[in-house]
Amino acid sequence: MAGNSLGTDRAKRFAGAIDCDLHPAVPGMNVLLPYLDDYWREMITVRALDRLNLSLTSYPQNAPLSCRPDWALEDGKKPGSSLKAMQEHVLDRYQSGHGILNCLYGAQVFHSEDMAAAFCRATNDWIRDEWLSRDCRLRASIVIPAHNTEMAVAEIERRADDFRFVQILMLVSGELTLGRRQNWPIYRLAERLGLPIGIHAGSAYRCAPTPVGWPSHYVEDYIAQSAAFETQLQSMIAEGVFAKFPDLKVVAIESGLTWLSGYIWRADKTWKGVRAEVPWVTKAPSEIIRSHVRFTVQPIDAADEREAIARLVDHMKSDSLFLFSTDYPHWQFDEDAALPPGLPDELFRKIVSENALATYPRLSKANQIMEIAL
Repeated sequence: MAGNSLGTDRAKRFAGAIDCDLHPAVPGMNVLLPYLDDYWREMITVRALDRLNLSLTSYPQNAPLSCRPDWALEDGKKPGSSLKAMQEHVLDRYQSGHGILNCLYGAQVFHSEDMAAAFCRATNDWIRDEWLSRDCRLRASIVIPAHNTEMAVAEIERRADDFRFVQILMLVSGELTLGRRQNWPIYRLAERLGLPIGIHAGSAYRCAPTPVGWPSHYVEDYIAQSAAFETQLQSMIAEGVFAKFPDLKVVAIESGLTWLSGYIWRADKTWKGVRAEVPWVTKAPSEIIRSHVRFTVQPIDAADEREAIARLVDHMKSDSLFLFSTDYPHWQFDEDAALPPGLPDELFRKIVSENALATYPRLSKANQIMEIAL
């Protein structure tokens, strides 16, 4: 794949694509040192923090799924740590209009809230300087210390004036269900600033990743991620997040897709029977999800990917739910098949770019600001 271009017809179809899930890898803690104050630089040495592997990807570091073979870097460098490689492998190849960076790093999950806040600040500043400022197509999610709402809000406010940051990044599993009112200041600010909440597969591992305890194998943890997405969406609906913040958007990133149909059927059915318990939920969960929630398409966890997407569009009565993504550099598909062949042209256009433009208002705003500056 590297160094080659898409065929002419495919290139035309993908031109202007918005890739909603790219993973820049922090190559080592040394790159964050310039963005940390004297105290935290000293703590890195005293506490030997630089010896830790702080990658938060949901794949074991040396597993093949951690990186496509043709996206691997030379000299054992971390997959995703090279801007030049990302440009060659996906941005240039798919003629992307924009790519949204979701940095999965240990900054989000330190038990020390002060440490988490410091490393989130450093990570966001590093992304700004080494990625956003070096390729005008790139946008990014704001990394936050989500387990401390006050500090999370402060970091969002610190980045609010930079419209290249288009989303707030949270992990699907943590200490609390995401609908709880402790998180509402984050959602209030997100709604005001036009920042969707990106919920990415992954965990802070403060609690067992399944309702019945700790699994023994990686495959159990991986498959359990879809159950976590169900839980979090139901929490946000039942707690009244979308009633309180009617303009809030949520993007489920790397959630998979096939679980959605069964979840919606059960959520609607159960809500009809017990909705007196949650009187603020005045619409069926399926309607709320159509209005507020979007899903990145990789991984498409189905044998027939085109048929799976078509069925979900029909079941959900919407072609606005899905966002194009490659999940670079992880190995979710072969060759160029980030989207299955045979999708109708209108649906293809909506997935590749139109749905993302409707979901991320800052994409257009940042473009306008850059045009004025030029």
